[in-house]
Amino acid sequence: MPRIDYQPEDLAEPAALVDAIRARRGGRLLHLDRMLLHSPPLAAGWNGYLKAVRSELALDPRLRELAMCVVASLNGAHYEFHHHAPEFLRAGGTPQQVAALRQPVLAEQQASLFDDASLAALRLTIEMTRQVAVNDSTFDAVHAALGDRQTVELVGVIATYNMVSRFLVALGIEPEPAG
Repeated sequence: MPRIDYQPEDLAEPAALVDAIRARRGGRLLHLDRMLLHSPPLAAGWNGYLKAVRSELALDPRLRELAMCVVASLNGAHYEFHHHAPEFLRAGGTPQQVAALRQPVLAEQQASLFDDASLAALRLTIEMTRQVAVNDSTFDAVHAALGDRQTVELVGVIATYNMVSRFLVALGIEPEPAG
């Protein structure tokens, strides 16, 4: 149960902001949006920032979604995993990988499921989420696989989705009902 009631699905004000969020979401407001809209300035900043993270980076979408799923699993953010596992599949992930990402520490030991760049991203995500500090060998493996820009973007995605998961979990935001 959410700890604060969601704003109504048919919320119309502030119109420009609600319209922008609906445009990014294909015409609807998700539970996350409806919670954020309790604070229009927070919702506006979030919408612009997350749009960039989700659609304007050079980072391989499969690695982006892998990191999001790992953060969600480690932080118990079921809403986040619910929304990003299908995106991971659309970006080229497999059902076996999705199943493994539900337990990221064990997934790390299933090297046959993941290529080197994915394993490096998995390790980086676990370290950043669990201990914040990153081992040099982990960072070096990511950097060797991705280069400067995509390494910076992957670190940014991991940091961002740790923020998202903490917001979701603290407020008890639930996945939308199917249908």
